[in-house]
Amino acid sequence: MPDFVWQAARADSQRVEGRLQAADAAHVLRQLRAQGLTPLQVSQADAGGTDADALADARGARAKGFGARIEKRAVTAADILLMTSELCIMLKAGLALDNALRVLIGMNTKAQMGALTQAILDDVKDGVPLSRALSRHPHHFGEFYINMVRSGEASGHLSDVMERLVEHLERVRALRESVVSATIYPAILLVVALLSIISMLGFVVPQFETLFKGMGDALPTPTRIIMTIGHVFTDYGLIAGLGLALLIWLARRWLRTPAGRQWWQARAVRLPVVGKLMLKYDLTLFARSLGTLLGNGVPLLSALRIATQTVGNAGLRQALEAVAPKVKGGGKMVDAMGASGVFEPLAISLIRVGEETGRLGPMLLELARIFNRDVETGIKRGLTVLEPALILILGMLIAAIIVSIMLGILSVNDLAI
Repeated sequence: MPDFVWQAARADSQRVEGRLQAADAAHVLRQLRAQGLTPLQVSQADAGGTDADALADARGARAKGFGARIEKRAVTAADILLMTSELCIMLKAGLALDNALRVLIGMNTKAQMGALTQAILDDVKDGVPLSRALSRHPHHFGEFYINMVRSGEASGHLSDVMERLVEHLERVRALRESVVSATIYPAILLVVALLSIISMLGFVVPQFETLFKGMGDALPTPTRIIMTIGHVFTDYGLIAGLGLALLIWLARRWLRTPAGRQWWQARAVRLPVVGKLMLKYDLTLFARSLGTLLGNGVPLLSALRIATQTVGNAGLRQALEAVAPKVKGGGKMVDAMGASGVFEPLAISLIRVGEETGRLGPMLLELARIFNRDVETGIKRGLTVLEPALILILGMLIAAIIVSIMLGILSVNDLAI
């Protein structure tokens, strides 16, 4: 097997190099990635050529070795985060932007992701700044991402800005994943409860209909109620299920419209516990985005406008949109935030300290950490109550059905005696 000379970047952005024996460059790339390294250059020990040629050879070998396993799926937020992280490592290791993008193309196993990176590389090779190349793909790179990259280009510290961008994206992903993960177990409990009730009413209760037939008013009231419900469920359950599915489908379509989304958001924030958590979740995104942008030199008014667009709730976004005009008119940031009516006294105090000390960005990031902790704590407390409540309700419903049937059986025995 031929010898290959390789260069790679570690997670701490230090460049390392070495020599490996492998069948082809694709196997070398696999081994480097398995060791937690980001490949920068792979070439045969006796091969000549420039770094760009070596990178192209490695990319071609990888494409040849893994072409059959290329996945044709849509680009996700996780793909963008991985791309940003690897690009940050390569830039900090001293690799030129165009070569770093070539390496990313070689490491991609997604057709769409490879095409996206190739389009960005083509624009960069034509002399287009990276921020402008990213702006041509707004579906994948939002305004926040693009402005962060633009600030790095303007300051000449693109690798540092990419590192902060990776940190921001990872925190946002962690917050969203914690919210999603927290709802999985209650959702499973709810599904189990529905399936249990359906099986009891659809299969268990009808088995006793022959036994109780002809007893009329002699049956206990709970038994008659359960038998009636079971009879209705057996006769009209399919129609009711289809009607409910259609209703849910129509409701989901309507909630995706601007009017439906605004109607739901306006009522969701008024819910006793969930509403407050949803509000803090959006404020966490706003505070972290604004603090990150300000920390990278983005002007305050532009940062306010961009951070406001990260808020999903339309009512909250409308309240925050009123902050920038007041600041533009010469007002203080803390006064404009307080007038919005969406921030707690602690948040106002932190913003005041940040504005007076000239450390508004770090104070907003600290505020985001506080909000993030409050959201996670609130979710855990809510689940502490919700999970046993669902179990209790499920047990009571099934117990009510069983007790009703047992009362009917006891009535039959009494009549027989």
